[in-house]
Amino acid sequence: MLVSTPALEPPTTDLDRDDPVRPLPASLDAFLAEIGPRAFRFAEAGLRQREDALDAVQDAMIKLLAYRERPAQEWTPLFWSILRRRIIDLQRRRGFRLRFWAPASEHSEDSQPDWADDGPTPAQRHEQRQTHARLVTALRALPARQREAFTLRVLEELDVATTARAMGCSEGSVKTHLSRAREALQKLLEDVR
Repeated sequence: MLVSTPALEPPTTDLDRDDPVRPLPASLDAFLAEIGPRAFRFAEAGLRQREDALDAVQDAMIKLLAYRERPAQEWTPLFWSILRRRIIDLQRRRGFRLRFWAPASEHSEDSQPDWADDGPTPAQRHEQRQTHARLVTALRALPARQREAFTLRVLEELDVATTARAMGCSEGSVKTHLSRAREALQKLLEDVR
């Protein structure tokens, strides 16, 4: 199963609202198709390289296939915990290898995801790209646990218990990481409003 490049979605403005209940997918294929673009964005924020992010998402999807017999309500936290661990594995491997290419600040624009949304005008697209790039940069500036808590809790709209299961920590830790992430992002993105 291939993961396509996601279109830019506007950020949620009301961060403290009640979590909507997402309907359970009809099949594992439907679940993977629905979660793929969001998982790609999550992996790309953690790995900072498009190809590694695609590999991590596909590896997580393949590993989830071994759990296809589990109930559908378990797929979401299980998938996010598999993906999170795969991202951590790739980050650790990267630390042990010699890197011969330029640092992230010198990458070409081709390494950025291409946005496949035909609706907005070129000026709106440019504004969206700049806003998204600033958000990604701000998310990358956060410590890993804060970034994970913010992404899973706010962007993916998982509840606290599910986020805690996916991150492998307590609900209190999720709330602490999320609070610190919101505070840091608010400082970093004050002029975006």
